[in-house]
This record gives sequence, C-alpha cells and structure tokens, in this order.
Amino acid sequence: MTVSKQIKSKISKEGLLTISLDEVNVSEPGDGEVLIKVLATPINPSDLGLLVGPADISSLKEVEKGSVIEMKVPDGLIRSVAARFDQNLPVGNEGAGIVESAGKGAEHLIGKTVGLAGGAMYSEYRCVPASSCLEMNDGTSPEQAASCFVNPLTALGMVETMRMENHTGLVHTAAASNLGQMLIKICLSEDIPLVNVVRKEEHVDMLKSLGANYVCNSSLDSFMDDLVEALVQSGSTLGFDATGGGKLSSQILTAMEVAANKTATEYSRYGSDKFKQVYIYGGLDRNPTTLTRSFGFSWGLGGWLLTPFIGRIGPEKFGELRKKVADEIHTTFESKYSNIISLEEALSRESIISYTKQATGEKYLIKPNL
Repeated sequence: MTVSKQIKSKISKEGLLTISLDEVNVSEPGDGEVLIKVLATPINPSDLGLLVGPADISSLKEVEKGSVIEMKVPDGLIRSVAARFDQNLPVGNEGAGIVESAGKGAEHLIGKTVGLAGGAMYSEYRCVPASSCLEMNDGTSPEQAASCFVNPLTALGMVETMRMENHTGLVHTAAASNLGQMLIKICLSEDIPLVNVVRKEEHVDMLKSLGANYVCNSSLDSFMDDLVEALVQSGSTLGFDATGGGKLSSQILTAMEVAANKTATEYSRYGSDKFKQVYIYGGLDRNPTTLTRSFGFSWGLGGWLLTPFIGRIGPEKFGELRKKVADEIHTTFESKYSNIISLEEALSRESIISYTKQATGEKYLIKPNL
C-alpha cells in the first residue's frame, strides 16, 4: 500500500465548499494495472468545475495554509450542485508520470512515461488500468505529456465532428487558448477553413503569426461585419463556443445566416436552408446563454463533451487519435505553462485567485511530487 497526497473538493448542504489536501491509501497494482508516480498534471477549465464549482472566490478563507481552503457557494447556486453534497471528490482530469510498478500483463510499461485521463490526478500516485494509459514515445517527459488528453483530443474531436456531421469549416471561440492554437495547427495541416474568435488585438496578431487565415476580435465594433465576411470566405457552418454564456453563440448563428443569404440564389421567408450548428463546450462566461432569433429555422444549438464523443467514434478511431497525439506531442499538441506549482501551492490564496480567472496564456501545471 502506498500513501499519497491528494486534492479533494466537497460542498456541504449549507453551501460551504472545502478544498483539502488529504492523505489516501493507493493499492498495489493488480493484473492489468499500473502504479504511476504522477509528475505533472494541468489545471484545465474542466477541472475548475469540480475544484471550485460555483463558489464565490471573494469568500475564500485559508483554514490551514496549503492544506484546507473554504469558500461559500451563493444561495442562488446551491441547488445546481445538489448532486455532490457532502461527497469528498478527488480532482484532476488528466496528467502524466512514470510507471513504478505493474501487475501481470502490464510489466512492459514499468519505467515508461505515460499520460492518462483517469481522474483524481491531483495526486502523488495513481493506480489505474494499463489500458487507460497512453504510452508516450521515447524522449517525451511527463511535463510534455501532462496535457495529452483533454485539449488535444478535444481539438481532434471538433474536426472529426465536423466530418461526421457533413460540415466543411469551423468557427472556434476563445481561440487564443492552448486548445485553440492546437486546432489552428490541425486545420492548417488538413486544409480546413477555421474562423477564430478572440477578445484582444494582441491575440489576433499571435494567431496570425501561427498562420491563421481568419481571426475576428469580438471586442471591436466591426466584429459582426468581420465575422460575416470570414464566414462568406470560409463557408464555415459549425461552431464550437467555449464561453457558453452571453450572446456569442447567437452572434455566430446570426453571422452564419447572413453569410448564407449573401450567397443564396433566391429569397425564403423562413431564412436560409443551409443548416448551421453551434456547440457549447465550455463555461468561461457564467451568464445565461442569450439567443436573438435572427438566423432562420435551419439551425441547432447544443452541448459537446469529449467523453460522449469518444463513445461515438469507437475504440479503433479513438486509438488512431491517441497515437496521433503521442506522435505530435512536441509539435501540434505542445502545451506551454506560465506557472508550475506544488499541490500545497495549488491551495494557496494567490494561486486560486490567479488560475480561476482562466486568463489566456495563464496555464498552470501542478507537479504533485515537488
């Protein structure tokens, strides 16, 4: 039995969020299992949903420095987390490390660097099925492999969804993110039209330096005109929106409709018959999603998550995508981090306030064994 530090998050019925650094027992690997010393694990937006949930960051209280944090969930949001009341849940979707020991049938992984999305990755050690591990190529460090699942497979999943649903181009918001930069590289290599939406002019310049053909700044007065022109040129009819709240999804659908009508051969009172789809896959904006119905009747708005997508494509295609990530982890799927912290530092007031802002270019990496 191995003792491991692990970050957990719990919300009480009274709306008190507690984040704690606990000690847990990790079993020795059985048949087909491996024991991994976790050496790198990122803080993704998807992790924050479990780690801090809808808690009010301004109410943050350090009960025990580097060990226990408390925050209050606003009264109006307590009901939204009722399903997790009083459950002390381990946090961390993905990470990477070195296999220290293995059960029967998995001995070939001992000493190897592996990435995995096994949950509970904000831990010093994890015992998981060998089948859930992505064996990295020689020369790949755990830090380089830490973000080998969520962002790379989400970017690849967007492209595969486009093909499965018979679209020919994409629109992506929060496009200056690590994921957004990966998507640009994929689309350039596969000659897929991609319209990138950002909020700052420096992000426009950065993405164009990567080779992006269409970059629209949503903070400009000319945003809708710029977006329509990009959609006319690209023909993109499928969008992925990381913000979730506000009016951006509606603006994308509207711009797609305007672009479609610019190339239409005849008028229809019901709007364009070209189908337009936007998927919300993140929640950077916690405001309600607002739709202004100015995009006809041939449209769809839905949610998109990586795990259900993987279930749709099946194990063979999933294996192909995993191999592509491993082969291109130093190029297409390279991740960069602005801050490297320990498990204890991840529970500091300064770190929590910083990484919950989810600012572009501010990506945190936890090294559990620092």
